[in-house]
Amino acid sequence: MDLLIPDIGLLFWMVVVFGLLYFILQKFAWKPITESLKEREDDIQKALDMAEKTRTEMAKLQADNQKLLAEARAERDAILRSAKETSDRIIAEARDKASEEGKHIIEKAREELQSERQAMVAQVKREVIDLSLDIAEKVLRKELSDKKSQEELVKSLVAESRLN
Repeated sequence: MDLLIPDIGLLFWMVVVFGLLYFILQKFAWKPITESLKEREDDIQKALDMAEKTRTEMAKLQADNQKLLAEARAERDAILRSAKETSDRIIAEARDKASEEGKHIIEKAREELQSERQAMVAQVKREVIDLSLDIAEKVLRKELSDKKSQEELVKSLVAESRLN
């Protein structure tokens, strides 16, 4: 039972050693330990603040990125729409120009055809007139070999020409 009930002298020296240890630890160890704990706590708090600030900045950057992406998409759509309108306009202009040129070519061909037809009709008339004159000359040479029949023919032609 000696182990359970300590002796007074042992108890005294235990209290003295404990007090001395307490005094030494308080004087030399606890102050640096508490200061290092305080520094660590401050560092951890700064790191947490920095992490929160970084998280906030990341959220802001992400929102800005989303906004820029939306603007870029809108700009891309506008550019594509403008390009489509421009290509449609160019195609329509080319189609109109081709149609106009086609009409012009057709009109020119009609005019050329008309002038060719008039030229051919005039040439046919000249040939008919030449042939008619040749035939008439040959017929008249044979029939008007005497002077009296020539005078009668001239009188009848003059009378007919006055009527026309």
